[in-house]
Amino acid sequence: MRIQFQNRSAASARADDGAAGETQEASRSLRALLVLDHLARAQHPPTLAQLAQRLDMPKTTLMRLLAAMQRAGFVAATPTENGYVPGPQASALALSTLRASAFTRACRAVLAQLVGTLGETCNLTAPDGDRVVYMERVETTEPLRLFFAVGSHVPMHCTASGKLFLASMNRLERGRVLARLPLTRNTPRTLTDPARLEEELERLAARGIGIDNEEFVRGMSAVAVPVRDADERVVAAVACHAPTARVMLDELLRAVPILERAAQSLREVLAQHRAGAG
Repeated sequence: MRIQFQNRSAASARADDGAAGETQEASRSLRALLVLDHLARAQHPPTLAQLAQRLDMPKTTLMRLLAAMQRAGFVAATPTENGYVPGPQASALALSTLRASAFTRACRAVLAQLVGTLGETCNLTAPDGDRVVYMERVETTEPLRLFFAVGSHVPMHCTASGKLFLASMNRLERGRVLARLPLTRNTPRTLTDPARLEEELERLAARGIGIDNEEFVRGMSAVAVPVRDADERVVAAVACHAPTARVMLDELLRAVPILERAAQSLREVLAQHRAGAG
């Protein structure tokens, strides 16, 4: 009986070893996803050392993984801070996933209702590294309009959504981002002086909105309001833009309460989507 018991123990041990090996293999295969998830949630680009500590992963292993992900476009490095952010392929994957889901349909329904009320193009945008990405968009029926496809990127420093995202950051984080942003002059009204832009962002932070007064495209103005998550962090923005030949900036500003109601609806959509994903 003792021998049989020992044999069963040996078999059980082998089975346990096999299960442990499978668990370790599965854990290794998920490392890239864990890195992307952490980068997407980080408020500023984490360094290799910070990632290794937070993910409990050896630095050498993580360095090889990040190098491979960077070559594939899923991770991008920020040379000024020696940090990492999600790369263009990560954004493309996220957008493809969202476009095929009920989440996108719900977002489009909110934006379509908003366009029906305001008569102008409305967008759902999100920060993507140091730029703004269009997550969803519903166009106006007016012939004079500015077209950007879903997935397009625009600068932070001269767009309503981008300035909103910058204004929502604490001063330390904002200073780091502004230090590495190319403050390109797109129109005569683009703020390219860091001090003047900082003053503008402080004013917008107090108002809780973002404004583009012909700073990105001449003859186009826009207003953006925040979409917040359950922790009150600004994770996206609802923006409306229009040609000044048809709608002046003051008129867009009067629509802020309507935009805020849409943002609240999108906050609920986002919460339901995350609850379902969880």
